[in-house]
Amino acid sequence: MVWQNPPGRTPGHDSFKDFEEILARLKNRYKLPPITGGPVFLIVLVAAMILIGYNSFYIVQPQETAVIQRFGAYSHTAEAGLHAKLPFGIDTVRKVPTGRVLQHEYGYRTVKPGVRSTFKEKEYEEEAVMLSGDLNVVNLQWMVQYKIQNPADFLFRVHDVEGTLDDISESVVRRIVGNRYSDDVLTVGRASIADMAKVEIQAILDTYQTGVKIVTVQLQNANPPDMVKAAFNEVNEAQQERERMINEAQQAYNQKIPKAMGEARQAISQAEGYALERVNRSQGEVQRFQNILAEYEKAPDVTRRRMYLDAMGELMGRVEHLYVIDENQRNLLPLFDLNRGNKGDAKPGK
Repeated sequence: MVWQNPPGRTPGHDSFKDFEEILARLKNRYKLPPITGGPVFLIVLVAAMILIGYNSFYIVQPQETAVIQRFGAYSHTAEAGLHAKLPFGIDTVRKVPTGRVLQHEYGYRTVKPGVRSTFKEKEYEEEAVMLSGDLNVVNLQWMVQYKIQNPADFLFRVHDVEGTLDDISESVVRRIVGNRYSDDVLTVGRASIADMAKVEIQAILDTYQTGVKIVTVQLQNANPPDMVKAAFNEVNEAQQERERMINEAQQAYNQKIPKAMGEARQAISQAEGYALERVNRSQGEVQRFQNILAEYEKAPDVTRRRMYLDAMGELMGRVEHLYVIDENQRNLLPLFDLNRGNKGDAKPGK
């Protein structure tokens, strides 16, 4: 404040002497060597110190990697944070965005990104138009997402890595599309084209040692030229209808044919079982007859009586009631089953 100034002195008056006092105190405290040359020299010296300090430090953001060149030659890299360097152009710092996914678009450009992005296609038709394997024109739009994996290789191996990436991407995609039918490119083959393009682009970039890693290749739009778009849509609808009818026929086939085959196998198994049963029974009967014949030849009377008894025993087992009547009996009275009298009239015996 004005009233705090000494008498006879105004603000800013004799400021060089105040500055000299401050320097004198710093010199006495830190035992600095004496400085001569006057106030102007002191101002120049302080300005030079500030300039040196400003040029001796740099900040690297979290998504960046700094590449340091000393006298133009590669020296080392630095990660995120505050770092020191040699000033006045001895060390040159070049920051590379290694932590971000970068993107190149082909056949279109994104004008305004967001939930409803705005795209521009008018000036990039040459990138999108290409020839398929069946000599049809296809409009194909795609994008390549990549990350810088090795910042030193990215800066020093190839002069223009981004331009090289554009050339490689267009060359690879055009070659893949040129080896396929247009129907495959426009419909079911888009995913396989993107996968093949990613692998081939990465292989070429690795050969050039660009330090770039491909994250993904995505085909955005694949359309026929505007002049034939209506005809293509009709063909596409017909193909979809054909696929639907084939699927329905396949479904009916899967329902009918396995059932018929199962029934056929069941009938064959039953016939085979019946045939096996008859053959086994016939073989058993033959073996039984041969055994009886052998016994009959040894003892005819005994075998005949045994066979008679066996037959009568089998017959008696089937008869419910047996009545034995004397052959000399002349008058026969009706015979009743007395055990069934309480259940109604008895039936004549057999």
